[in-house]
Amino acid sequence: MKNVFVATAVMVSFLSGCASVPMESPEKTATAKQFDAPSEGASGVYVFRKDTIVGSALKKDVWIDDECLGQTAKGIFFYKEVEGGEEHTVSTESEFSPNDLLIKMDQGELYFVEQYIKMGVFVGGAGLKMYNSEKGKEEVSNLNLAQQGSCST
Repeated sequence: MKNVFVATAVMVSFLSGCASVPMESPEKTATAKQFDAPSEGASGVYVFRKDTIVGSALKKDVWIDDECLGQTAKGIFFYKEVEGGEEHTVSTESEFSPNDLLIKMDQGELYFVEQYIKMGVFVGGAGLKMYNSEKGKEEVSNLNLAQQGSCST
């Protein structure tokens, strides 16, 4: 009986715990949510994690072209401009190896990538999926801008 109680307590804390990351100001968040066109010759990339309970205790690294954006937590997004007209790789850590998403990005366009948490063998992993502009803007509108920072690896 004691083992069942301990296992339940651990599972509840895993599901209900909340990871946090450094956040940008409300002003910077509001500016990023205007979805303005990127600078001339650039593409804009929003990488976001929905505000869901699944994996909320986990922080996961995210990169664009091997450059660390930072660690994600539930309910946050990052915005970064990259060279337009080229292929770029958005990557996230997972349980055993990184997951990559290769995207051909046109100049002047905005791209939206969700990082989602998935069940793993030992710890939760992370995956990536593209959103169209309309749905991506809708999702990001409900989130907060995180500060770009260092990754754990």
